[in-house]
Amino acid sequence: MIARFSLAVGLSVLMLLTSVGTYMYLGGRQSKVAVPAQKPTAASPRAHAYNLSGTLYLSQSGAIYSLSTGRFHQLTPEDGWTQPSLYPDNSNLLAVRRQPFYSDVYVLGRYGQVVRKVTSNTAPARSHDTTGDSHWSFYPRLSPDGNTLWMSYDSPKFGYDVPFSIWAMPLGGTIRQGKLWTNAIDYTGGDMQPIPLRGGGIMYTKFSYGPDENLVGQLWRTTRPTPSGVEGKALTQPGEDCIQPSISPDGTQVVMVCTFEKQIAHLEIASWNGTTLGPRRAVIVDQMVAQPTWAPDGSGIAYLAPAVGSAPFQLWFLPKDAYNPPVPSPTPVPTPIPGGPYNGTLPSPSTAPAAAAPVIKPIQITTNDGFDATSPMAWAP
Repeated sequence: MIARFSLAVGLSVLMLLTSVGTYMYLGGRQSKVAVPAQKPTAASPRAHAYNLSGTLYLSQSGAIYSLSTGRFHQLTPEDGWTQPSLYPDNSNLLAVRRQPFYSDVYVLGRYGQVVRKVTSNTAPARSHDTTGDSHWSFYPRLSPDGNTLWMSYDSPKFGYDVPFSIWAMPLGGTIRQGKLWTNAIDYTGGDMQPIPLRGGGIMYTKFSYGPDENLVGQLWRTTRPTPSGVEGKALTQPGEDCIQPSISPDGTQVVMVCTFEKQIAHLEIASWNGTTLGPRRAVIVDQMVAQPTWAPDGSGIAYLAPAVGSAPFQLWFLPKDAYNPPVPSPTPVPTPIPGGPYNGTLPSPSTAPAAAAPVIKPIQITTNDGFDATSPMAWAP
């Protein structure tokens, strides 16, 4: 399982309970490979000739990288950095810096420089319980107005029962000013990857035990904090095991990963009206996909997946024509020429059948890298 700490027995148990919801699906599906992954800046070949638009931010081995104009740039040292997300105006980044006993949210500049630390999750100096009195923040996102920080946060917790819940706090404030928004289910890992919605509230992944008593993910939407007594609304069914949602730039579609409680990972797309998901359709069914992210210009979807088998996760791109193919124009039947030869029949007024749309396949962008499949990507214009 990815990033499970083994520094002490107590910490191992703690991380097993807190991280299982996030890491068990993809972390457990990577095998040990003979050739280790290279840094994106050193991998040969570099990114393929296909250049993605804008700037993509992603994580590998505790460092955050950017990809623009076909080249990778390392923005932070390999020091526990992960899970980048953009400010609504694309001016800065939020990112998580993970330590052995806690993690914190930081504001970074677009080139990786630390602007400021947002949370203070380390145990107080007077505390002798470094695990119980420390906290973990993951998956930070900003509200559309840029004033509210949403994140998965390990509170409340009771001994080794430490599920993550969704919290909201002022970006310039402290967690004491924050509000608990979701009721995580005990011994599941909790609620992950909140996405603030334009109309208010959040979409997130809730982990629970499905029909077969297996741990599964389910997309939920909620519009009020937990104390209101309103639990929210489930957007997918438990047996579909859907996780890692991403909303399109125009707000009309959601892409997600669904496993149906099996060793598969479908990339699926559904329409979205702000409150409810429409019918879903699978657009990739033969890869172990993770962390789908829409291009800001609507040109396609980036995601992570192994190139072969259970190898490290590489960067892929699915052009929009693959999931929204243009409708080909029918081929018209030639009009008879006046005065031409007559064979006793008149041409049919119907047109010839339309040609089949070409099959658009995903494009593999990297070959030798191994990106963090538990870290969402961020994409700026």
